[in-house]
Amino acid sequence: MRDDLIQLTYLVAVVGFALSLKWMTAANTARRGIFAGEIAFALAIAATLFIPGYTDSGWALIALALLIGAAIGVPLGLKVPMTAMPQRIALSHAFGALAVACLGVTKYFQNWDVYNEFELAVLGAEVILGGLVFTGSLMAAGKLHEKLPQRPIIFPGQNYLNFAAIGLAVALVIWLIFRPEDHEFLVPVLVALALIIGVTLIIPIGGADMPTVIALLNSYAGLSAAALGFVLNNKLLIVAGALDGTAGLILAIIMCRAMNRSFRNVMFGAFGAVDETANVEAGEQGNVRSASTDEAADIMKMARTVVIVPGYGMAVAQAQHKVRELADALEKEGVEVKFAIHPVAGRMPGHMNVLLAEANVPYEKLLDMDEINGEFPQVDVVLVLGANDVVNPAARHNESSPIYGMPILNVDQAQTVMVVKRSMRAGFAGIENELFFNPKTLMVFGDAKAVVNELAIEVSGQRDAISL
Repeated sequence: MRDDLIQLTYLVAVVGFALSLKWMTAANTARRGIFAGEIAFALAIAATLFIPGYTDSGWALIALALLIGAAIGVPLGLKVPMTAMPQRIALSHAFGALAVACLGVTKYFQNWDVYNEFELAVLGAEVILGGLVFTGSLMAAGKLHEKLPQRPIIFPGQNYLNFAAIGLAVALVIWLIFRPEDHEFLVPVLVALALIIGVTLIIPIGGADMPTVIALLNSYAGLSAAALGFVLNNKLLIVAGALDGTAGLILAIIMCRAMNRSFRNVMFGAFGAVDETANVEAGEQGNVRSASTDEAADIMKMARTVVIVPGYGMAVAQAQHKVRELADALEKEGVEVKFAIHPVAGRMPGHMNVLLAEANVPYEKLLDMDEINGEFPQVDVVLVLGANDVVNPAARHNESSPIYGMPILNVDQAQTVMVVKRSMRAGFAGIENELFFNPKTLMVFGDAKAVVNELAIEVSGQRDAISL
């Protein structure tokens, strides 16, 4: 009876996980998806605690473990700003992968003599994936948080070294399948090798690709959890791991398509290394025109339509609330305002949507790239806030550019383009942006939050009212 109730609870939890993934694909149902996932996890944990033998170590230790996890997780959820959410996700993957790897090592030392060849192979795969996801996620978080260099760290023969290390790890697992009694000295070597692979795989990848790498690591973490489910004979862990792995893979595929990149190019292409030739050529493209905030505000007030393109610069400056104030001020002047969202704007898909939703920008005003691109020729003014590579026209025609073929927002087709940036610094791709040298482009230099606040004040006429 108890076993049937546990399996029924597991089934309900699986349905909750599936619904959570489904609902989180849309902004207006994302909150519901989060709640569904939380309830499903709570049910899964509660049911697992009632499996015979799972609480032999005592409820006190289990409660202590839950308290330690909550003490780490709650501050991460409440204190980490939205701009740091990708690295927070990477840290979550790291903790989960570490737990899986530690449990796999424990099972090797405790039960090596009772597992068959298939279970030993799965256990080895779990340790490899858990170890490389742990250190790989730490490297990704470090690059995103700028504690490590965001540019690719390249060394001669790096790909050969990585493939050789992976091949050696697989060879050790095969050896353990047929000689499991050698686990005492081979398993520590396998763990060390997996940790090293995680580092050497990720450091040659540039910061621009870290979101895609995080999605791939999420997929690996899911696969390691599913492998652990086979070892523990836990159906819920198998299904949950498979869902996690599949979701991570699909997300990585979506991001690669949005950048017109392949997995091979992301993992081994050293994308983001500064292209000195491209930068030299960019200097010959022409002069850059700039505008003050009052000039930019006057241009927008006279427009019929304004499209705002948010980017990572808006996120870093936490300017989303000021952006909404600017949009409200423009609409009071009779200007139609829309927002154009590129799939990989910011650091993760949906990053801009979440920030703008937090500022109470209506969902219907947030248009995807495919929805808005056809409208740009009729748009009077485009305001680009910190976006760079996703609006670079070189992606359409420059075959030598590293972003060639990447779908972009066609903002250069609008009548006037205004770009808010701190400087002329190149984006994550390491190349100059042709848009900045377009005769229709006006650069408004400064912090995104400060500039947008000034624009909102100028458009609303508050400065004139104060002066009077």
